[in-house]
Amino acid sequence: MTSRRKIDPAELRSALLAVRDWLVDENAPQPARAELAAAVRLSARTLENIAPGSSVEVRVPPFVAVQCVAGPRHTRGTPPNVVETDPRTWLLLATGVRTFAEAGASGALTVSGTRASEIEHWLPLLRL
Repeated sequence: MTSRRKIDPAELRSALLAVRDWLVDENAPQPARAELAAAVRLSARTLENIAPGSSVEVRVPPFVAVQCVAGPRHTRGTPPNVVETDPRTWLLLATGVRTFAEAGASGALTVSGTRASEIEHWLPLLRL
């Protein structure tokens, strides 16, 4: 297993604050790609650290895919448990601005597999 870099909570908070205005107001200008990528990657990797394992894959294209949640390890082919969403929806979930149920009901969040919804237990990662 590859070692997972521990995410500094201050670094995560800073990255999320950089995109905060866009998260709370969808009409605000979208952040620069580098700021958005940093916020998405750091938050997804934080989830990977606090929910270690390899049974659920969380995908936030085009920035990151991480495996998390203890359980059966996935090694080849399409993972049996996948959570996928766009960057803004992921950050809304990560910051508690939107709930897992709301994102799923709106179609902005795709959840497949019997264990995929378990990531809801670790959200939000950080409230702004």
